[in-house]
Amino acid sequence: MRQMQYAIKIIITVLLVVGISEAGKRNHYAGAILASLPLTSILALTWLYYETGSKEKTAQLTSDITYMVLPSLTFFITLPILLKRDFSYPLALLISSSVTFVCYVLFLKILSVFRPA
Repeated sequence: MRQMQYAIKIIITVLLVVGISEAGKRNHYAGAILASLPLTSILALTWLYYETGSKEKTAQLTSDITYMVLPSLTFFITLPILLKRDFSYPLALLISSSVTFVCYVLFLKILSVFRPA
């Protein structure tokens, strides 16, 4: 049964990612809207609640996701800037991901001062 749940999760996730990519090819606004929806978060929250039945764990993950939106925005700011400055896509992706990682680490340090774990 557990393997079937993983298979279903994988299939749904793959279909969403492929669907967003295909929509983006046809209409960049449609792709952007679909990609900006918190579909991954909704799926993760749904899987968590379905598997644990815990509203408390689901609410906590929702709160934590909200906090993590702020540092994740650095990726969406950095990547287009680098691409417009003619960086190769792989290099721009690597740099943007690295900048985002550093922002996550810094943000978690700041958060730990104001919100004990």
